[in-house]
Amino acid sequence: MIDLRSWSAFWQELGARDGGDDLHRRLVACWSEKHRHYHTLQHLRECFEQFDAARADAARPAEIAVAIWFHDAFYEPRRDDNEERSAVWARQAAGDAGIAQATAQRLYDLVLATKHDAMPDDPDARVLVDIDLSILGAPDERFDESDVQVRREYAHVPEAEWKIGRKRVLKSFLDRPRLYGTERFYGQLEVQARKNLQRALDRLGD
Repeated sequence: MIDLRSWSAFWQELGARDGGDDLHRRLVACWSEKHRHYHTLQHLRECFEQFDAARADAARPAEIAVAIWFHDAFYEPRRDDNEERSAVWARQAAGDAGIAQATAQRLYDLVLATKHDAMPDDPDARVLVDIDLSILGAPDERFDESDVQVRREYAHVPEAEWKIGRKRVLKSFLDRPRLYGTERFYGQLEVQARKNLQRALDRLGD
């Protein structure tokens, strides 16, 4: 699902004037940056595996697919505006490709929803956000691997500071009434996700 053919099909379904070959190369290069350990092509592939299962729930599946490509296009752990920069790129790239302004704006909104600061109201945004958070409900081994990968991305943060910040993030998820906004993901992953989050929190100690 991350090959050029799949990308081009979704991109052109949005109304792009061509297959976006160069844009695909640029996106793959972003996801392949050496400082990434979790936000990598592995994460992108896992997102598309979840997308395949959930695409029937989407009103505009091609928009979600393109938003998946862009949602972590910019990822620099030392910055706090990665989603904003990625969303701006998605909207600009869509406009440059001749995609309608309304569609380009929806792409921007979808990517911005992956900041995970609130449960989205838009149904397609909920599908995208649940796809992005599906790692929380992964089997124990894969979740634990992702936890290590995220720590490697923040290797520049001292351990004591990391524990404080990571606990805050994990607790913020656990304190939510529900982690997943769609019934599909809630039914399939909610229980496992809460177990994973609590285990990760316990590992960090008091």
